[in-house]
Amino acid sequence: MTQSLLEKAQDDGLATHVVQADFTRALMDAGQQVPAGLVDQNGVAAGRRFDVYRNNVAVSLTEAMHSAFPVVAKLLGKENMDGLAGLFLRAHPPTTPLMMFYGAEFPAFLKGIAQLNHLGYLGDVARLELALRHAYHAADATPIAAEALGALPTDALLAATVTLAPAVQLLRSSWPVHAIWRFNTDDGAAKPLGEAQAVLITRPEFDPIPQVLSPAEAEWIQALIEGLSIGEALERAGAIEADFDLGNPLTLLLQGGALTGLNQKG
Repeated sequence: MTQSLLEKAQDDGLATHVVQADFTRALMDAGQQVPAGLVDQNGVAAGRRFDVYRNNVAVSLTEAMHSAFPVVAKLLGKENMDGLAGLFLRAHPPTTPLMMFYGAEFPAFLKGIAQLNHLGYLGDVARLELALRHAYHAADATPIAAEALGALPTDALLAATVTLAPAVQLLRSSWPVHAIWRFNTDDGAAKPLGEAQAVLITRPEFDPIPQVLSPAEAEWIQALIEGLSIGEALERAGAIEADFDLGNPLTLLLQGGALTGLNQKG
């Protein structure tokens, strides 16, 4: 969708004399009456034509939710996902023409459904799928070379901050969210174990890559995201793991093209 729902309806031949809020409310909920003042190009009350249009919009948005959250849809089953998508689109109709980002509220929405309390991981699986989608559509950025880090004296390197690529995403969950996602996307993947996982998402080329981090590695990267220096981030990670080695997370960032700037003080 590249327009508001109201503008799209007008282009499709429904002349409207209603406000956007009333139109959207009726469009998202089949139980609502056709808005007063909604007519076709001949000036006749929209009636049946609006019902057909409303159904087409609901079907399109439901399909968009299946495409955006395929693992959640697989875990729930088609019928349950269809039902939840219907509830969601009524509560959260599109507010942006960029449908690639539709569903941003879905993780929190899932966590608020009491009937899904026994599937507590669903919200975080949705968060992971949303983060992967954001990473995929993020702007391109030119990564720095690894040599830029090695060229600095240790003190200067520890005092420096970094700029991260727009595609970088960090997700921390109390569930084995990466293992659940992988088990439902990769044939032969190991069955998830009941452990918390943190996931780093980078996009070195065209497709995002999710990788599991240790708690200390996740803390180090989170500190970098917050704008702390490399040394300050090390202190945060060291509070979790006394002998923390930044070798692995730094390698993941470099290999993932995630570091786009090295900012020295002074």
